[in-house]
Amino acid sequence: MLRHFCAVICAALCAALLAGCVRQEELTLEEIEARLAGVQLPLEGETPRPGEREARPAAARKALAGVVERPWTGAPWVQGRVGGLWRDTLASDPKSFNLHIAERDSATSGIMGMLQDWLFDYDVIAREWKPRAAAFTITVDEEAGTLDLLCTLRDDLYWSFYMRDEKIPVTSDDVLFWYNEIEGNAEFESSGYNGQFLLMQDGTPAHIDIEKIDDKRFVFHFPRIVAEPLLTTNRSLAPRYGYEDALRGGGVQAVLDLYSIETKPAALPSCGRYFLSHYEPGLWLVYSRNADYWEKDEAGTALPYIEQETLRIIQDENTNLLLFKQGDSEAYAPRPEDLDELTSKKNPDYTVFGSGGALSANFWTFNQNPARDHTAQYEWFTQKEFRQAMSCLLNRERIIAQVYRGLAEPQTGFFPEPNPFFNPNITLRYLYNPERALALLASIGMTRDGGGVLRDEQGRAVEFALTIRSESTIYSDIASIIMTELAQAGIKVNIRVIDFQKMVEQLFSTFEWDSMLMGLSGSNIFPTQGSNVWPSDGNLHLWYPSQESPATAWEARIDHLYNEGAYTIDKEKAQAIWDEYQAIILEQCPIIYLVRPRSFRALSSRWDLSNVYFDSINGFETTRIFLREE
Repeated sequence: MLRHFCAVICAALCAALLAGCVRQEELTLEEIEARLAGVQLPLEGETPRPGEREARPAAARKALAGVVERPWTGAPWVQGRVGGLWRDTLASDPKSFNLHIAERDSATSGIMGMLQDWLFDYDVIAREWKPRAAAFTITVDEEAGTLDLLCTLRDDLYWSFYMRDEKIPVTSDDVLFWYNEIEGNAEFESSGYNGQFLLMQDGTPAHIDIEKIDDKRFVFHFPRIVAEPLLTTNRSLAPRYGYEDALRGGGVQAVLDLYSIETKPAALPSCGRYFLSHYEPGLWLVYSRNADYWEKDEAGTALPYIEQETLRIIQDENTNLLLFKQGDSEAYAPRPEDLDELTSKKNPDYTVFGSGGALSANFWTFNQNPARDHTAQYEWFTQKEFRQAMSCLLNRERIIAQVYRGLAEPQTGFFPEPNPFFNPNITLRYLYNPERALALLASIGMTRDGGGVLRDEQGRAVEFALTIRSESTIYSDIASIIMTELAQAGIKVNIRVIDFQKMVEQLFSTFEWDSMLMGLSGSNIFPTQGSNVWPSDGNLHLWYPSQESPATAWEARIDHLYNEGAYTIDKEKAQAIWDEYQAIILEQCPIIYLVRPRSFRALSSRWDLSNVYFDSINGFETTRIFLREE
């Protein structure tokens, strides 16, 4: 089951891209191939011979031999026992305990998500939605062309507090407050704002209204029939408590100032599995089991089984690995360079799980915002041939071999395989081919001079900055490869390393960036995920956000297809729409996907594995984990 499935792609940039990978030496493509145990890999775009992909590289094959694959298949849960302390680590402190700020800060989002629950769940095995915090009924009025989604909250949902007897029922008013006054207030710039609007047949926007029926029931009124109403409206529960008084008393800024990291954790309401019971900045966070949580196992035992979780704040991955090997941490996410050591140990006191390539990939994007129209870079980046040429200079095989040690696959499609409209025949046509890149650049007047420097029609040397996050050496290694590959084409790339918050500021406020490496949370299991990313008016339409009207004809077409697909129920008709949608994005290259790395998790043998699963769709499933019997 896909736990806590998001309604839209979160605005926070993904912070879990294997941060902390050790930097590797620079190699040429020829040197890399020479090290692959004599296996000659095909160039991107060629069909690999049988066994070639599996043979990349020999070290990867050896490491994978000691990895356990255990994907979720819908098996029944095993009865567990309450008890135990879970010890783990975090890469950084939260920026706040504020649920709205958590939207754009992945560290805060992960920490506060332990105190929340979701309205609905999506079972990817059965391919169906299921109730979670709320049951649902969908009513379609074919004649009027409208749809209603009636939600009924559970009776046993409460906002409660650590070491306090006070329990506040979760009600419809909580949902309406956040939907209308936080997400629905444009001043908050919420990632959910765009998703509240539908485009009608006449081209005008219409709002999805919410109406309170009683304390436990509310209904979403869709002005138009949509294919996935539950995806559009699914959300994590958040309280009026505290936030409503702040908004009434001091407006938007008062809400943003609420629940700073100076707040005592005991003051934070929770309707989730845990309370945040202690926080020591720079050192650790402690979660304690919420006895008021509604979910129970089949025997009636309240979940979760784990009594307490202690998370140390440690940025250094080598320290994290050492803690795990010493038995001072329950789990660890191995980097490619860790696998050989972990999987070759005799009689290990842990199990290493592995999954296939991630559903989503990090990517490279270029700033096309008119706020930068005074620069040469803007002139270059807004030409699709330039972006296509950059894709042809992106050596994914080198990235896979050098950065991921063969434990990744090129990302050449748009939708992942679990998406119902995935089409294996629609793939990126601009793969690694330096000669084709130079031809594309020549078509827009860019040629190399006698010294090998690429210049545009005005004689300007082609040079731009590539911004990466300071927290991730994975990005640093990839950026270094991009820099060296482009240098061979006569292009100078200047790598700029900044912290996450500065990156967010550049994306949403100053727009002072040329190109970036980044990732987004979410995996496009549904084609309409990303309502704030792909439509041109989205506030996370990265290359040019929040457009008043589409800046280009292709973006206008994407807007049209996105909306038509969202309203098309007939599978065959919808497939044609989403096929064109995918093809346009892959042709225009507004973002250039890199690779899909394999993921790994190592788990201490203190824990029973009966309810533990790991795969690329559901991630590390440990919601019902419990201690082994002594």
